[in-house]
Amino acid sequence: MVRRIDLTGADGVRLAAWEFADPPKAPGDDGTDPAQGVLLLHGLMGRAGHWAETARWLAERYRAVALDQRGHGHSGKPAAGPYTREAYVADAAAAIEQLDLAPVTLIGHSMGALTAWQLAAERPDLVKALVISDMRASALGAASQREWENWFRTWPVPFATLADVRKWFGEDDPRVERPNPARGAFFSEVMCESPDGWRPVFSPHQMLAARETWVHDAHWDTLAQVRCPTLVVRGLDGELGRAEAQEMVRVLPHGQYAEVPDAAHYLHYDRPEGWRAAIEPFLEEATRRR
Repeated sequence: MVRRIDLTGADGVRLAAWEFADPPKAPGDDGTDPAQGVLLLHGLMGRAGHWAETARWLAERYRAVALDQRGHGHSGKPAAGPYTREAYVADAAAAIEQLDLAPVTLIGHSMGALTAWQLAAERPDLVKALVISDMRASALGAASQREWENWFRTWPVPFATLADVRKWFGEDDPRVERPNPARGAFFSEVMCESPDGWRPVFSPHQMLAARETWVHDAHWDTLAQVRCPTLVVRGLDGELGRAEAQEMVRVLPHGQYAEVPDAAHYLHYDRPEGWRAAIEPFLEEATRRR
């Protein structure tokens, strides 16, 4: 069962969260506490539904909730923002408190991973464990932001059909080095039908505004402040290189490292079985009853 829970962000923005099952009623035989919460944070342009497969198996042992972050999915998209780092971190904190999930295990992908570790650094009382999925701690720089601005201009919007969406993002997108059906499926889930075709549910302008607030800076300082057990996961063909991922693990006081073979940036989409195999042992150990 999936149920929607409406929440309020730190500055009054409407947030939509999705709980993917009723929480289990009894402790697990393996020593895990199924009443513990797991909050899943998608990346830029993502949505809570992208976590559906992960959330379903998590819900067998934990209370699994995915959040549509501001500007995404069914959550509010205020024209004036803000789409700052502070706003995303405050929203996640508000969600944890309103859902009574603390201390929570945070699982974040890409920008959602940055939000997760910044929250863990600022509010250690709210977070007991952390999974960072394919997000860099180093600065990407102005050239990266310009590349994204130009990339949005190449989108052939509106798309005539969802099949066209899947084909373009999975094959024809200039960023695709080889066919990637998982990438096409990922983007097909963030489109909505309009009278003239299919368009993204988000504003590209707002996505660029959100990215502008973190792309120019390095984030090693807040990473070093995370005190809870943390797993850094990368796809072998993803955006986070092995050397940087291992340096992140070194910087983290309680860091661990995992790879998902044959996975690209959207690793929980590319290789869901490999993704589960990479993170499940960490979660079981991190959330074990004391």
